Amino acid sequence: MALTEFFGCLFLAFGPPAAMFGITIAKDPIRIIILMTSSFFWLLSLLLSALLWFSVVPLREKLLFAVVFSVLFQEIFRYLFYLFIKKAQRGLAKVQRNMPHKNQMEFDSRVISYVSGLGFGIISGAFSLVNVLGDMTGPGTVGIFGDSQYFFLVSASLTLCFILLHTCWSVIMYLSLTIYQKNSVNLWFSIFFVLFSHMFVSCLSLANDSKKEQSYVYTILLSYLMLILNAVIAV
Repeated sequence: MALTEFFGCLFLAFGPPAAMFGITIAKDPIRIIILMTSSFFWLLSLLLSALLWFSVVPLREKLLFAVVFSVLFQEIFRYLFYLFIKKAQRGLAKVQRNMPHKNQMEFDSRVISYVSGLGFGIISGAFSLVNVLGDMTGPGTVGIFGDSQYFFLVSASLTLCFILLHTCWSVIMYLSLTIYQKNSVNLWFSIFFVLFSHMFVSCLSLANDSKKEQSYVYTILLSYLMLILNAVIAV
């Protein structure tokens, strides 16, 4: 049963992102490079968050402190990746023009924002769920000590939500930076919305209580409502 739940939660969390990767990215080596590079930038944000957490000894036990600064570092590195890829875009387009025609695909700001966001999301989801997946294989029975039996299912569902949210956040931020260069009001509103929604959903996960299954319902519902809102704006 534990192994069955492991594969179920694995496919729930990473099945849709894997399908998105296989259909829209896997055929184009340039997109794969962008995805891997954006994943590296997310890892740099994680490194800085870990260094800050390690250095501020009095606040190590405060999870809210770690979450807030982790979100800030992620959004800073999302913007830094935008600057990086903007510098490299001309060179990547030149490389793609020299590729065989059958390997050429659309290459513009929309593609870059989508691919980089998916890269952010996949690596974020992998780091957030890998330890939970390791525990799923057993031995043991979920909920035997009074904890919720839905913990693993909720963890996988939230991981999927964050992967898709990261994709939307990159699309909103990058296209806003491209479109609203001369409109500071819309630009700052878009950036603030990305930061606010990221902070809101991340802090919302702190409300989860393994002893109270009702908290899971609120967290899942509000997180996916935020995902729908971000998806509408991104589209």
